[in-house]
Amino acid sequence: MLERVLSFRRASPVTDDGDGEGDESKTRKQLYPATRFTNYMTRTFHIWPFLLIGVVLVVVTSFAYHSRDLVCISASSSGNISRLRFFGFEGLETDVGSLGVPWCRSKHDKSVEWTTKDLLEGLEEFVPIYETRPIKNNMYGMGFDHSFGLWFIARWLKPELMIESGAFKGHSTWVLRQAMPDTPIISITPRHPEKYLKKGPAYVDGNCTYFAGKDFVDFGSVDWEKVMKKHEIKDQGEVLIFFDDHQNELKRLKQALKAGFRHLVFEDNYDTGTGDHYSFRQMCDQFYVRGGGHSCFKDSDEARVRSRRKKFWEKAVDIEELCGPGEAWWGVRGQMRDDFNHSNKAITYAEHFQNSRFVESVLDVYWELPPVAGPSLTHQTRYDPARAQSPIVEDGRYGLFQRLGLSRLETSVFNGYTQMVYLQVSQEP
Repeated sequence: MLERVLSFRRASPVTDDGDGEGDESKTRKQLYPATRFTNYMTRTFHIWPFLLIGVVLVVVTSFAYHSRDLVCISASSSGNISRLRFFGFEGLETDVGSLGVPWCRSKHDKSVEWTTKDLLEGLEEFVPIYETRPIKNNMYGMGFDHSFGLWFIARWLKPELMIESGAFKGHSTWVLRQAMPDTPIISITPRHPEKYLKKGPAYVDGNCTYFAGKDFVDFGSVDWEKVMKKHEIKDQGEVLIFFDDHQNELKRLKQALKAGFRHLVFEDNYDTGTGDHYSFRQMCDQFYVRGGGHSCFKDSDEARVRSRRKKFWEKAVDIEELCGPGEAWWGVRGQMRDDFNHSNKAITYAEHFQNSRFVESVLDVYWELPPVAGPSLTHQTRYDPARAQSPIVEDGRYGLFQRLGLSRLETSVFNGYTQMVYLQVSQEP
């Protein structure tokens, strides 16, 4: 550019050929761009203060608008997502739903009785209860989302007996007790929660029958007819079963059906490609189900979306993790995992398809607990919101999040969401 300017300045002057006439463009005095700009500014000087004020107002208004969004999001969000939204890069949000969310189909398309309003009212009541929990650091156990879900379902159904398979330190026992103060509980767990008391906080319930330690019996081996008679339960439809034992959920469903139980909650309903056991979310992930089925093609849109989301969410699964030998994607890389992944039997798609059909044949109601709040509010960084239901408190509603008392809780308690599910089942026709 400098060379061009210097060349223009060194150009030979145009000489008169003697007749005083010629091309006007060659004889008129040339004005440089800088000179023209200076002359223009001089002529329009009186209007520039108003234009400058207008530009300042636009900038301030724009900043104020985005700052409002920042208050709702950045003040209550985790780093990358809040920054992306504030600067207008909302690509991650548009991915939500593009990966699909498989939903198990019930026989008669029935749904739960409770509504979002009921869940919000429940949250307002449960937060102060949760703050009194005896086990503050429940690492490897339930966080806030599932604690609330279990408490809410138990309180809504009001069962005559509650049974849990898998108790760990006793947090879930405590949650059930808060929901139903006088209802007996049966806890089935290999190690008695009192053993954990020697090392730190744990919970042992006085109105609980423990099948634990030397008295441990697996859920599928319990003589349930004898147990029901002992507790004077005449209708197994009045019993709530809670599974947090990391066992094949299809196996547990068949065992529960055999015993006549109808109301089941599974804590770790792992998404396809994740987890250490076969889950209903995995079983119902079928091409014929809306939001189900996957492609192992590495250049597909799904592969690109998964690759992008893997950078932001710890538990997001890319194509390499989703697909196994022969492009098997069901379960975990074509495996029907069981017993904390100590067993990982490979199954065919045909078997996987039949498992889904069996679930549908006994399923009256299927309801996945939504996340309590959006990730920008809870700061959660693990589960991918594109593979979950819409949260009860959606992103941007920080005022509601605060009014419910959720902002008082440590952010770590929101990182354990794994699509907990409530099932109401009946016998296969």
